[in-house]
Amino acid sequence: MKPFRLISIVACATLFPLASQAAATEPLAGRWDLTVTTPTGTYPSWLEVQFTDGMPKVRVQGKVASVHPATDVKVEGAAPYRHISFTTSEWFGKQTPVTWDLTVADGKLSGVQKRSDVTGQIVGVPAPLLNRAAPKAWTKPEPLFNGKNLDGWVPDDPSINHWAVIDGDLVNEKPGANLESTRKVQDFKLHIEFNCPDEGNSGIYLRGRYEIQVAYQKENDAIHGMGAVYGFLKPEKEIAPKPGTWETFDITVIGRHVTIVRDGITIVSNREIPGITGGALDSAEAEPAPIFLQGDHTGGMKYRNITIEVPKE
Repeated sequence: MKPFRLISIVACATLFPLASQAAATEPLAGRWDLTVTTPTGTYPSWLEVQFTDGMPKVRVQGKVASVHPATDVKVEGAAPYRHISFTTSEWFGKQTPVTWDLTVADGKLSGVQKRSDVTGQIVGVPAPLLNRAAPKAWTKPEPLFNGKNLDGWVPDDPSINHWAVIDGDLVNEKPGANLESTRKVQDFKLHIEFNCPDEGNSGIYLRGRYEIQVAYQKENDAIHGMGAVYGFLKPEKEIAPKPGTWETFDITVIGRHVTIVRDGITIVSNREIPGITGGALDSAEAEPAPIFLQGDHTGGMKYRNITIEVPKE
């Protein structure tokens, strides 16, 4: 996922601790799943509002790029009706100043997002906690990719689809469409092998909402580099780059907790994913959704041996 030019490394690394969700004394506090509707389309977004000694702090996930703090935050009104406004810089083909104006009432957010070219209408609901215990048992691994054709996968834009099966590998020959599994999942164990070229950039979206970065690009820092939950969680262990070779991810997702094992080494250990990442399919975090492979950045990415396990009923 790119770009992340608007975020400094310091800003990305400074993640606000989670306040109690929809706190009774401060109806704005917590995490919010947003949907933004403009005259040209609809896209997901995400917001976290934190209060420390009465002072608000906000971080936002826009349409693309990475989670980042807001500026010029102002809160007005009295509970249960509160109004918040702030400013961010978002990527819409170029760095674009955006103002946000939101009101909470009856446990929901509504408002507008304004930039120079368009105004978007926003609705928001409290993000689900997704606190779930680990299942007692998992099913046997089932293939998501058959190694023969694209059965079980659909491009998000068939007119620019460049995914093909070559010698048993799933290959994105050049930048174009992203690829979604037709199967939707909730909690799961995913095994996937990948071959990322030097300067390659792709991503594996868990439930279509949380990007595990697959990239060997020199400008990427740890929280945007290989194996990171893009912008939220950096790998706990560093592994030397291996461009052009086959590597593996074994990823376990339970609720919003994720464990990532890369080539047999645990690099993210049962960490909470705070919210959706840039490029997510939607913000309906409680719903099952596809595995989603990013193909719109660079060509040359290869995947193979994609299998999934789900909790036994």
